[in-house]
Amino acid sequence: MSNYILLEHIKVQNANCIAGFTYGFPAITHFLGYTHALSRKLQQQFGIELTGCAVVCHQHQVQAYQPGGWGDYVFALTRNPLTKEGNTAPIVEEGRMHLTVSLILESSKAFSGAQQQQLVETLTVLAQRQKLAGGQVSCLKGVSLYSDDDEQALSRKLLRKVLPGFVLTDRSELLKQHYQQLISTQPNATMLDAWLDFAALTYQAVTTEDADSPTEQHAVEWVRVPKPDKGYLVPITTGYKAISALYPAGAVANSRDPQYPFCFVESAYGVGQWLSPHRVPDLRDVIWRYRQQGPWYLCTTNTAQNTLKLHPEQEAALVELTETELTYF
Repeated sequence: MSNYILLEHIKVQNANCIAGFTYGFPAITHFLGYTHALSRKLQQQFGIELTGCAVVCHQHQVQAYQPGGWGDYVFALTRNPLTKEGNTAPIVEEGRMHLTVSLILESSKAFSGAQQQQLVETLTVLAQRQKLAGGQVSCLKGVSLYSDDDEQALSRKLLRKVLPGFVLTDRSELLKQHYQQLISTQPNATMLDAWLDFAALTYQAVTTEDADSPTEQHAVEWVRVPKPDKGYLVPITTGYKAISALYPAGAVANSRDPQYPFCFVESAYGVGQWLSPHRVPDLRDVIWRYRQQGPWYLCTTNTAQNTLKLHPEQEAALVELTETELTYF
């Protein structure tokens, strides 16, 4: 039996919209961290563990503007509070955004009839008390519980509930495919070059075919180069990779919690895709879950719920991308 909890239309103010080299939407680790925090509280009271979540975005607004009404966008920043001398504090640049999302949380066990109402009331309070992606939750439309043996029927019911909107899913395997196509024409291309094709806006100059001489000056037209493959593909931060040994507790000064072992990490990047919920055949395909294997700590979508092993193509894409970006920037 499949069991899900729908947190419908969560309105978040001043969420963090910067995720490593990308911006425009919070990192997926924010949403899984939010789910994990809820899970720890529900385990104590109800014995329920949340094992993953699907992210559906209904509305978003990046807090940015164009100085003078033209040119590059810059983030809208604030100077607060004043220093102890009464002077204006220096700006620490941060990207913020307002957004409305729905989260479909995957539960490890069914909801008994006696605890359903209490569970809904508890989640209604907890979901609004916690921060999401560093932002304040200002409104929650409702909390609903769903359980059914028919996964397809349950998927259709839940995905219709979150329309209109777009659901984010992992498509890092497309990065590997695009890299293989890229090196066939550019042998010196790296995995980072392939990833930037998904991230950058690129234009190329197109000349007329009937030019008399290659040295003759003639008009050209600048044409935007389309993104690889089809669909609404975006670069995303998918997790972390260890770049050091695991140090014993207390060995590293100024660590967040000296009671636990410590390890230095770097962000890992991949490719995601925004899909309309009516195009998702199975809800399990868009549930984000933690995957930990060796030095990798990643968030992925995968239909094999009980498997920790990464897809070989996905692992290769993430390996080469992370190793490249450490020396490229």
